Amino acid sequence: MVTIALMGDVMLGRGVARAAERMLPYEHWGDTAPVLHVADLRICNLECAITGHQRPWARSPKVYHFRGDRRAIDVLKSARIDACMLANNHILDYEEQGLLDTLHALEAAGIRHAGAGRNGSDAALPALLAAGDPPLRVAVVAFTDNEPIFGAGKTPGTNYLEVSLAPAALARVEAAIASARKAAELVIFSNHWGTNYRARPSPLFRDFARAVIERGADAYYGHSAHVFHGVELHRGKPILYDTGDFIDDYALHPSARNDWSFVFLLRFDGAQFAGLEMVPVQLRFAKVELARDPQRAAIMQRMQALSAELGTALVRSGDRLTLAAPSAP
Repeated sequence: MVTIALMGDVMLGRGVARAAERMLPYEHWGDTAPVLHVADLRICNLECAITGHQRPWARSPKVYHFRGDRRAIDVLKSARIDACMLANNHILDYEEQGLLDTLHALEAAGIRHAGAGRNGSDAALPALLAAGDPPLRVAVVAFTDNEPIFGAGKTPGTNYLEVSLAPAALARVEAAIASARKAAELVIFSNHWGTNYRARPSPLFRDFARAVIERGADAYYGHSAHVFHGVELHRGKPILYDTGDFIDDYALHPSARNDWSFVFLLRFDGAQFAGLEMVPVQLRFAKVELARDPQRAAIMQRMQALSAELGTALVRSGDRLTLAAPSAP
């Protein structure tokens, strides 16, 4: 059995970078570290560049620019992060040089990445991981529908893909999954998609995520909205429409509760989905902590309600929610 811990957005720039000057790297993860460390693999969306490049992106309107320094790598390593998704709307906040510096820093630290690269072909490559005994090979492909101007071509950028049911879009999805399948038994599809504070996936998003599963992905891993969405099973495989935030310095949106999220623990028996556990967390400034009641109960209740709308029943089991894999016929 292999357990993969998925997290939402990890933003290590701006206020988090300033806090890192006085915090030890592991302190940003609070008491979530033991939960992360018992997983076999840990994957997050890295919502910033890691660079000393000072010039922010100015070729199109952009309000926020996120940049972490060398301490960001120490923060990632302290949680034993195995792979960072880079297909998002902040990885080029400090131009192509910022992305190139990020790639170099992650590679030097032995942290895999997917979703952005030195050119279009590089950006489309999956992150290849392995865990378990015997090793289960895992490939993570990553796309984003944010910031089309960031899309890679002959120059560095992201693996951009519009969320669409058009044949050309789905052909790219199918080709990416098929290519990753040649190198791995398990394929996870990561997507940084949609707008901020969207409370639920739109009908188009649901149709697209299901189409991704139908084209061979073993799990769908979404992020971008800054709030978690309900989870769904399609053809016996998990769809996490949005995994919310995990570390940041963002202002609290009081109704959206962007300070609430989960560690999403996907379990696989070989390539077969074997269950999902969700451990509630609460974000503080520049750090995350395991949630405690009454907040923990409220976070769980929200997830149960959102998932019920998608036809998914979740059960509270101690400090977490569980979703069992469907029984084999």
